[in-house]
Amino acid sequence: MLKRIFSFFIRLSLLAISLVLLFITLVNYDVFGHIYTNEELEEFSNETASVVLSDNDTIIGKFFNKNRTNASYNDFPKHLIDALIATEDARYFEHSGVDTRSLFRVLFKTILLSNKRSGGGSTITQQLAKNMYGRSNYGPLTMLVNKTKEAIQAYRIEKTFNKNEILTLYLNTVSFGENVYGIEAAALRYFNKKTTELTIEESAVLIGILKANTYYNPRLHPENALNRRNIVLTQMTKESYLNQQELDSLIKLPLQLNYTNLITTNKAGYFLAVVKRKATTIIDSINLTNNTNWDIEKNGLKIHTTLDISLQEYGLNA
Repeated sequence: MLKRIFSFFIRLSLLAISLVLLFITLVNYDVFGHIYTNEELEEFSNETASVVLSDNDTIIGKFFNKNRTNASYNDFPKHLIDALIATEDARYFEHSGVDTRSLFRVLFKTILLSNKRSGGGSTITQQLAKNMYGRSNYGPLTMLVNKTKEAIQAYRIEKTFNKNEILTLYLNTVSFGENVYGIEAAALRYFNKKTTELTIEESAVLIGILKANTYYNPRLHPENALNRRNIVLTQMTKESYLNQQELDSLIKLPLQLNYTNLITTNKAGYFLAVVKRKATTIIDSINLTNNTNWDIEKNGLKIHTTLDISLQEYGLNA
């Protein structure tokens, strides 16, 4: 009797494994929608806002479909990367796109034990896959299909890019709320500075936003943002990026923003309207002559002007 029961469970297990492998194979071969190849990944590019610069190269405005300004890996302070790794994917440099330990933790604690505090199982690379290409609806199989596609896509991303390039793509792709995409645009929006100028606590605020970009928005919910910032700093200490003395000092700092929205509070609004009209005419002419497809809202153009922003401010305040 026991032998037959054991044999039944063996056959059942083999059947389950076969079904899982069949499902993964079907997903891998695009039965549930296209998964981007290594060659297609190499051609990936974000929509990027065009920036308008004053006579001294100060950003005075942007034209965009998505408010994003790409940054390079060299623009990222070390503490920004440390905060991201410590909070989002502690074993980032150890896995190849999928962290099986985290997946098993989520399976056991979240699904079997109904512990919603066990955290997510997605790596930075899997999050990048989702941010790059989004998700589709497959009915009851939606979550299963999307998670499987993201795992396969993450593996291909890791085969196409090195770890630093993946971090760069991630930080340039992720949403910080308020139609702000990428760390450079977020640094400007919340602190009115470039990514290179961010302090440790400012980096922790921005990385904290990634968990829920409305709930932890430092302008809308400063107390939530402050608490989340301190969690990020604590995680950095846990992963040995900060020592206890540094943590104790940093968590005492108040939340200090220099919120700058160039859309709603622009000092050169009328000027920018003229610039966009003139620039669009020039770009259309270039496209027609050279058979190109430059787009002022998507291709990250730099538009230099002769506006003296100091005189503009003086005129407004006079």
